[in-house]
Amino acid sequence: MEGCGAMDDNILFEQVKSTSPIFAGKILKLRVDTVKLPNGREATREVIEHAPAVAIVPITDDGQVVFVRQYRYPVGEVLLEVPAGKLDDGELPHECASRELEEETGFTARSMEEVGAFYTTPGFSNELMHLFIARGLSRHAPRPDEDEFISTELIPIERALDMAKSGQIRDAKTLAGLLMLGCMRDHVPGSAQNQR
Repeated sequence: MEGCGAMDDNILFEQVKSTSPIFAGKILKLRVDTVKLPNGREATREVIEHAPAVAIVPITDDGQVVFVRQYRYPVGEVLLEVPAGKLDDGELPHECASRELEEETGFTARSMEEVGAFYTTPGFSNELMHLFIARGLSRHAPRPDEDEFISTELIPIERALDMAKSGQIRDAKTLAGLLMLGCMRDHVPGSAQNQR
């Protein structure tokens, strides 16, 4: 048997037969596509179109992660998250990351390093999230959007990683950011790995 990934991915593609726009809102669009499957049958795909976005894991010089706490209406809960937001038209990911970090937390960063990108929910959305690690932070007054009500919380890296492992953090982009941070701990001030 061939190893993982030996199959030609082209045989998995679905061909779009028709597209029906359903809704266009401020932050997303919804469409329903009819597709031809690899076996020749047809299926319906509901797709949410969303602008690319960024998530930032800001790390203070003393090894704390800067989080935001905010109410998320769709899930009816207050969640602990890393700062994030969608790209404006024509905006580059690193520009958006710097803007969102300052707007939501009041922090600016000397270093903003993109460490990856991932699809948030590829089963029904095309949203691509660019993940950044921010270092060399300076604090100013936050400037949240007029419809955002956010509080900022600083948590030591090791405690944040423990909170992710124990299920206290339930936001996907935040979990992805902390996973990446955990993989990079040898290079992060204030982490237990770096203090050995």
